[in-house]
Amino acid sequence: MPRILVIDDQNHVRAAIVLALQAKGFDVVGADSGQAGLTKFEQSEFDVVIADLFMPGIDGVTLIKSLRKRNPGFPVIAMSGVLLGTSGRTALDHLPNISELSDVICLQKPFRPNDLLQAVAAALAPAAAPAGDAHSISQPQT
Repeated sequence: MPRILVIDDQNHVRAAIVLALQAKGFDVVGADSGQAGLTKFEQSEFDVVIADLFMPGIDGVTLIKSLRKRNPGFPVIAMSGVLLGTSGRTALDHLPNISELSDVICLQKPFRPNDLLQAVAAALAPAAAPAGDAHSISQPQT
């Protein structure tokens, strides 16, 4: 089963993601900061990283760029629920404009377990997506 590293500074969010993925049989490791995530990434093998964009210290964009320097093209799912001003847009909307992050899969918080599983499936099957095409998976707001 694939090994997934979940990096989020919010304990309840990280724990919920870890539990949801473990319930589906994934081998999951959690990290509570960008620095802790980088350390775990360097110490072990992972198939996918799921990272929050807004964290103290090393933010998600810097983290993803660091991961990609170590392993170009590594499958990453970026998460965020932070709205930018009154635009209704999140930082996820800007990732496709950053060349080295254009293929990051985006998952907007809050999301349902099925959205998470779809994002993981997409990350594990990069050959199914056209090169350079960003994926966005988000829960419709009601």
